[in-house]
Amino acid sequence: MAFNPINWLLGLFSLDIGIDLGTANTLVFVRNKGIVINEPSWVTIDKRSREPMAVGLKAKEMMGRTSSNLIAVRPVRDGVISEFDVTQVMLSHFINQVHEQSVVPLPRPRVVIGVPAGVTEVEKRAVHDAAMAAGAREAYLIEEPVAAALGAGLPVGDVKGSMVVDIGGGTTEVAVMSMGGVVVARSLRVAGDEMDQDVVQYVRNKYNLLIGEGVAEQVKMKIGSAYPLPQERTMEVRGRNLVTGLPESVEISSVEVRDALSGSIQVIVDTIRDALDEVPPEVIADLMETGICLAGGGALIQGLDERLADELNLRVWQAEDPLTCVARGTGVVLNDFETMRPYLVSLERGSTRHRAG
Repeated sequence: MAFNPINWLLGLFSLDIGIDLGTANTLVFVRNKGIVINEPSWVTIDKRSREPMAVGLKAKEMMGRTSSNLIAVRPVRDGVISEFDVTQVMLSHFINQVHEQSVVPLPRPRVVIGVPAGVTEVEKRAVHDAAMAAGAREAYLIEEPVAAALGAGLPVGDVKGSMVVDIGGGTTEVAVMSMGGVVVARSLRVAGDEMDQDVVQYVRNKYNLLIGEGVAEQVKMKIGSAYPLPQERTMEVRGRNLVTGLPESVEISSVEVRDALSGSIQVIVDTIRDALDEVPPEVIADLMETGICLAGGGALIQGLDERLADELNLRVWQAEDPLTCVARGTGVVLNDFETMRPYLVSLERGSTRHRAG
């Protein structure tokens, strides 16, 4: 490619932004600054005009509390865009926030966005187009498990194999990598949101109590577990009694929450086991040494590493700050863009450009 001085100057003075466009949270990484935004992926809009009223944390706080003419929307579901216009609004808001933090006006940014490994070509194109419409100069995509592995510091470019399990809000991404390429990958639409629904359904069935997704998420985070705890805990849960229609509170234990989550967690375990079944024996030998890295918010579920280690007969460890792995992985790409370009998704072919042979 011929040297273009205009592009070189733009690259020198513009912002490079990495975005983890998650179902639950959106994180924005700025080159040379780190993660500058970490907010829920929520937008509150006016039903009639479709105008945005709040974005991020403010919008999430309105969930379930909006008036009849407002609605709180999650524009990303199961890791893909479900509301294109709303996603564009959300991305524009976050990109503008980054620009507002700058002392001087800057050109439009180059953006790298993480997407689930199992999304279709149409879904990838939607993310790319939303980023461009939101004000990006250039938009590139990277598969989330690859970004998570880079962010966790896994030696994805080495001959020795490594494995990452990224459990987000909408999807669970499983990838085994070696020699800079993906050997085996799985994308599963069972993750944090599904677990929240498991808790909602469990409390509804056992106590005739209707609780919101936000309450279920708090229960999962505070006393949820995948393996018996050294000391079991309890938590008060408030909601509406479905029989009387009146407010009521019950005390739920970590044993009950573990039972509620067991189905979704077992699906994740089975998916990892299926992926391992396709891994070449040489790479399996490497994984017995390097283990499995857990990333994403789901990695914070208590005892998950122990449960996986027990079921898979491999060492399982949690990445440092697992919530930010994908965003930090986009930062690794931005810091050495030309070298890391092979890890980006090719929209023409619908797959990562760099694959293990």
